[in-house]
Amino acid sequence: MIKKLFITLIILLAACAANANDTTHLYRVDIHTEIGSTSWRYLQDGLQQAQQQQADAVILHLNTYGGTVLHADSMRTLILNTHIPIYAYVENNAASAGALIAIACDSIYMQRGARMGAATVVNETGAAMPDKYQSYMRATMRATAEAQGRDTTITSQGDTIISWRRNPIIAEAMVDERVYIPQLSDSGQVLTFTADEALANGYCEAVVDNLEQMISNNLHIDNYTISQYSPSLYDKIAGFLTNPALQAMMITLIIGGIFFELKAPGIGFPTAVALIAAVLYFLPLFISGTAESWEVLIFVVGIILIILELFVIPGFGVAGFTGVTFLLAALVLAAINNIAFDFTFVTGIDLSRSVLTVLAGIVIATLLLITLSHRIGSRGLLYRMALHKREDNNDGYIAVDTSQQSLIGRSARTITRMAPSGKVSIDNDIYEAISMYGQFIDVDTEVCIHRYENNQLYVTTKNNQ
Repeated sequence: MIKKLFITLIILLAACAANANDTTHLYRVDIHTEIGSTSWRYLQDGLQQAQQQQADAVILHLNTYGGTVLHADSMRTLILNTHIPIYAYVENNAASAGALIAIACDSIYMQRGARMGAATVVNETGAAMPDKYQSYMRATMRATAEAQGRDTTITSQGDTIISWRRNPIIAEAMVDERVYIPQLSDSGQVLTFTADEALANGYCEAVVDNLEQMISNNLHIDNYTISQYSPSLYDKIAGFLTNPALQAMMITLIIGGIFFELKAPGIGFPTAVALIAAVLYFLPLFISGTAESWEVLIFVVGIILIILELFVIPGFGVAGFTGVTFLLAALVLAAINNIAFDFTFVTGIDLSRSVLTVLAGIVIATLLLITLSHRIGSRGLLYRMALHKREDNNDGYIAVDTSQQSLIGRSARTITRMAPSGKVSIDNDIYEAISMYGQFIDVDTEVCIHRYENNQLYVTTKNNQ
């Protein structure tokens, strides 16, 4: 009797184990915000976690009105290159960039009342961008639809019929109102599908009431578990900080802070601004693995070289040029996922976005510096930071100190190397001076004060008098 019970228990455990092995693991990623740096980060992290958990499929829960083309293109490329099946579930809207992302998925399921389409590229005011932008989007939509495959049929008469799974012309009509499809889209109107229209034209596998119905009735999965990507507070902050517009602003603050600090003695408020902006720029990229230690290092080296060029090495030559190059290279390379200059996994879009972000920051910084250099302290919040004391003659101030005029013709001795500027000593008093003909004069050389001009002493050696 005990033996029979033992065998029965083993059979039941084996059956439970078999059922456990038959459980389908689904991983859900929600995109319910504007398509941008935050949603792009969510998708990257979500698909990475799905692969780590060995999920059988990913459900991309979409409800978005669209967003930036660059991030949408990056997201659709990631979806197309992911080997795990990805099913799009459109809850209400997959508009504009959202339509591009949905079309990239292996299958599309739409909730009743949902819409998809209207992918014309527009600016911040909602006006359509010039045709070169529309042309790029048309090609991207066509290519994404074509990536879903086609069937080639040869008729008995020898004719070849190509049947696309998702018609590329329909995808193009979602961008360009000039694309006319009989009985589907009128010329002059951008195409937008309802759920039933998408189903009738091959842009939707089924119209469902909810996500559970989609999994059970359409994917035919009865025994499943769902894990859901839950972004942390850091993910939300990092997604916000990696927005190209905010990154450009950080670059503006870095450049502006360095400029104003070099214009003023000591270390103060501009240094703090530049340091905080640099941390906010590099830290999210460094933690996410996009930026590496050596990129941060060459940024620091670039700053040091610029300081050395301005304060130690006369003129602006190799050190200054190298410093500027290092600084800009660090800002660009930190924002793209290269590994020690290996650009295998870096797309042209990622590189272009990084370069344009840095250039935008430089242009904004330049314009602000030109403006603020003339207006800072004249009015507004920075008024108290400016010096407003007037040096009037009545207070004992004179326009130019002419006391050094009497030194003309006297002998002096150099106490630093003149290259061509340096310091000389006269009767134990030290003065700043410049050699007359730009010559370099060694330390402890006797010179003569030749002239005094523009509040500056000019000296010559005894041989050149």
